[in-house]
Amino acid sequence: MGAAPGPEGAGSLRKDSKVAVAKAQAVGAGRRQENLPATEDYYVKLQVKACALSQINTKLLAEMKMEKDFFPVGREVAGIVLDVGSKVSFFQPDDEVVGILPLDSEDPGLCEVVRVHEHYLVHKPEKVTWPEAAGTIRDGVRAYTALHYLSHLSPGKSVLIMDGASALGTIAIQLAHHRGARVISTACSLEDKQYLERLRPSLARVIDLSNGKAHVAESCLEETGGLGVDIVLDAGVRLYSKDDEPAVKLQPLPHKHDIITLLGVGGHWVTTEENLQLDPPDSHCLFLKGATVAFLNDEVWNLSNVQQGKYLCILKDVMEKLSAGVFRPQLDEPIPLYEAKVSMEVVQKNQGRKKQVVQF
Repeated sequence: MGAAPGPEGAGSLRKDSKVAVAKAQAVGAGRRQENLPATEDYYVKLQVKACALSQINTKLLAEMKMEKDFFPVGREVAGIVLDVGSKVSFFQPDDEVVGILPLDSEDPGLCEVVRVHEHYLVHKPEKVTWPEAAGTIRDGVRAYTALHYLSHLSPGKSVLIMDGASALGTIAIQLAHHRGARVISTACSLEDKQYLERLRPSLARVIDLSNGKAHVAESCLEETGGLGVDIVLDAGVRLYSKDDEPAVKLQPLPHKHDIITLLGVGGHWVTTEENLQLDPPDSHCLFLKGATVAFLNDEVWNLSNVQQGKYLCILKDVMEKLSAGVFRPQLDEPIPLYEAKVSMEVVQKNQGRKKQVVQF
């Protein structure tokens, strides 16, 4: 934090999103934010203890007319309440809290002190560390959104979690197991396969996609006795043949036809592919199965306040499950603030496996 000021630093992301860089002033913003104006009515002044790094969806921000020259970096924060506004009812000074800053937040999470509306925060359990709280909250919300609200997970269901060794995949697997589901997952490397095979409770099957020999649809149909799986949470899909697919997407991803094939009757496909294209034969097959397709966009909770109470319940439940040991997140070793720029570049390029958390 004692680095000399320069043209770029760790607190904001350039609009072109090719590299995660920031104005140097943002690195020192924590010190200056001590002089923030008096806390507004419903706002909380928060001393940040940990901030997790996640990809910034600059395309979504542009579509929402939230474009800026520099985007604030770091939205998942955990810290101690310093001061509260006159109308804040949920918190008081010295409370330990965790939450996700809204898309239009003026303050980056990579500051020592930020202002947050109380409706974006929940209490942090005493047993949970700062990095665990900040590093789990976002993936917990995504897993809950996918499995509870988009696909109605219940005991006995069969669930396919693509790329289960990722930060989101790990939390989704643990949530599905907690609800009594039978879980199948895919691995993109030998290291991921070994990690998934060590998980307890054990997975019903780990499908190794790294050697190009395993077939996702065949493996899932074999595991379910030909009935297909009830829920699929993908980590991206191929829309075209390998010859037509952009080189950037040539990784071990299943084709959309594979997903449709392995879905059971009345199944739910939750996709992270925002540009999913379904041809009439694809739609007809889904119609015959009575299956549904849902798009996982966890930002909808913050884009509309209609279900704010439900959103806060999710945040609270994620923390309770983390405290109880149900969630055991994939976290990298906490990093200091001066390493945030390099780490954010890795995160923005989607090159990291474990969650990156900056600890103050």
